[in-house]
Amino acid sequence: MTPPPSTVETAVATCVFAVCPGDARPPLDGLPGHRDAVGRVRLVAAGPLAAVVQDLPAADYAEAALRDRLGDRAFVERCATDHHRVVAAVAGSCPVVPLPLATLYQGEERARRAIAGEAPRFLAALDRVAGRAEWGVKVLSTGAARPAEEPAGAPLTGRAYLDRIRGRQQDREERGNAAAEAAERVDAALRPIAAAARRLRPHEPAPGRPHRQLLNATYLVDHDRAAELAAAVAALRAAPDLADRVTVELTGPWAPYSFAGLDEGGER
Repeated sequence: MTPPPSTVETAVATCVFAVCPGDARPPLDGLPGHRDAVGRVRLVAAGPLAAVVQDLPAADYAEAALRDRLGDRAFVERCATDHHRVVAAVAGSCPVVPLPLATLYQGEERARRAIAGEAPRFLAALDRVAGRAEWGVKVLSTGAARPAEEPAGAPLTGRAYLDRIRGRQQDREERGNAAAEAAERVDAALRPIAAAARRLRPHEPAPGRPHRQLLNATYLVDHDRAAELAAAVAALRAAPDLADRVTVELTGPWAPYSFAGLDEGGER
């Protein structure tokens, strides 16, 4: 008698990418999803909601195996890219609540029950982001000014030397304060355009680069105000009293990762 197949070999882990309204029909045909998946990206009805899911081999995504794989930077980057591709495809056609990377359940039915059980929270989040997209704004310092050339003649000593050192320190502090004030001005100008805004932790400067990140913010903006946001950023970039202090970067539109309001993961 042939023994039954192993439950580990045949079981799947159901990955949930995002949640959207139950009547949404996002374009999922042909969307690859995760590269090691054992099924296509599909919708699963969950009460008044629909979950965007895909099956993965359970043996590779069990708790111990996943913990080891998450230590592989290339694997994490690949998964993040695959995850974002699916979320972006859904967000392009309907309101969406993106779920965190590696939100996994032990099969489709468990995923369905978990999403339906949180329906009020998901519906509130969908209502909050409907008709809106997320935009990122980063403000960076223009870098340290070039030091003034030393005047010809004998080197300074004593009090004159200390005065020069103090003057340079004061100049750096004044430039730093002016750049910080410029970043606050950018945020103050953009917040009235947004339905919501969040300030994230600034990134450390890249090695060898003097440009310090002063503002790392994200804004939830109505689709019909996106052009207004872009015009406001352009005006800030062109302002003479800002241009010599900071540079302003605008990215987007993105799926509303920062404003979904749900941070729980699935079963690990």
